[in-house]
Amino acid sequence: MLTALRTTTICALVLAITAAGCARTPKISAPAAAVPTAAGTAATAQAAELPTGDDAAGVIEYREQETIITERPQPSEFSEAAEVKTIFFDFDRADIRPGDAETLEANAAWLKTHEVLVLIAGQCDERGTPEYNVALGDRRAQAARNYLIAQGIAASRILTVSYGKERPVCTEHTEECWAANRRAHFLVKARG
Repeated sequence: MLTALRTTTICALVLAITAAGCARTPKISAPAAAVPTAAGTAATAQAAELPTGDDAAGVIEYREQETIITERPQPSEFSEAAEVKTIFFDFDRADIRPGDAETLEANAAWLKTHEVLVLIAGQCDERGTPEYNVALGDRRAQAARNYLIAQGIAASRILTVSYGKERPVCTEHTEECWAANRRAHFLVKARG
């Protein structure tokens, strides 16, 4: 009795899974023609219409995928802009502080009026391992990047890099010096 019930249950499950897993293939009324492309030009989008009426939903759009590879600009290609200010962070944190949010809003306003790429360099003080500080510097740069994106700056204009503790602006072993090194520094480069 138990074996028959188990066998029936397994068969019912297999049948239900098979029936539910078989999707119908869409009906195509007309054969699709290849999209002609001229040499040296990229086909953006062409459409072939199928019969109208009940089959009006049968419009097929063809797109030729185009891969564009661009080189990432090197940090050495960027330079300082007095209008774009550095922001600072608390010890072991990557949160944007209220005063630094105002600085980022001013930076975003300037970036909206100037067609430049921006490089955000996340940096840390000397405390912590090199690996940890590189990761923390990256989180700081990403936090500043995300804030600028939320302010309307295109993500494609913003690059980030983390220097960890490798490029300090102050080398003394004091809290004031460490605070100066916990930062996201902004550099710009003309587009093009």
